[in-house]
Amino acid sequence: MRIGEIAALVGVTPRTVRHYHHIGLLAEPARRANGYRSYGVRDAVLLARIRRLTELGLGLDEVRDVLAGDAGRELGDVLRELDADLARQEREIRERRLRLSGLLAGPVESAEPVSPALAELLAASPVTASPSAAKDREHLMLLDAIRGGSEFYAVLRPLAGDPAVLALYEELDALATASADDPRIGPLADRMAALAPDEVLAAIPDDGPVMAGFGEALLADYPPAQAEVVRRAMEALAVRSRSGKERGAR
Repeated sequence: MRIGEIAALVGVTPRTVRHYHHIGLLAEPARRANGYRSYGVRDAVLLARIRRLTELGLGLDEVRDVLAGDAGRELGDVLRELDADLARQEREIRERRLRLSGLLAGPVESAEPVSPALAELLAASPVTASPSAAKDREHLMLLDAIRGGSEFYAVLRPLAGDPAVLALYEELDALATASADDPRIGPLADRMAALAPDEVLAAIPDDGPVMAGFGEALLADYPPAQAEVVRRAMEALAVRSRSGKERGAR
């Protein structure tokens, strides 16, 4: 058989057969005097097996392991691994559909692709035109995309409807064009840090350099005076967090 004939017999394309030759998955047969490949029944049997394995969802490296026989992995092991991977994908699809269902339950125009926990927090937050509140929302969405954190959003929930939070946002808005030595910075940072309950500190993920890098990027997103307020508030919260951990270790 020529390449087109064996490809048609097995139900693949000649290009697929050539690819299998190229990666060493299917050995090239002997060539006739005219230079054409000459395939036999054994080649067709092997090619059909490759097709069946790929249709099961195995990658070509996994197919190679199976075909290697005793020198590679047992087919049963590969199939069990594939089954576990498909189960994981099913769980992820269910979670994504639940998230989409939650988004579609509200106004589609204002829906955001966030986790259900963050969507619940944002829905509980009052509507405001504050630019600082909008920026805070964007930062939460970024953190949500990076690592999620349903426990963290749960402890933030009491702050969502607190009028004092909106007042702090407005004070922060007022510093949009101020310099980094504005006298309002220190008192505002102190009030921001004091407003955060201890439960929030305990829920903040401690990822070392990752969170440090996130903090630096967050500060760079603010004008100078606002960045100084946020920096001081973050430092005050870090001190509180360390003190709480030290007391808990005693």
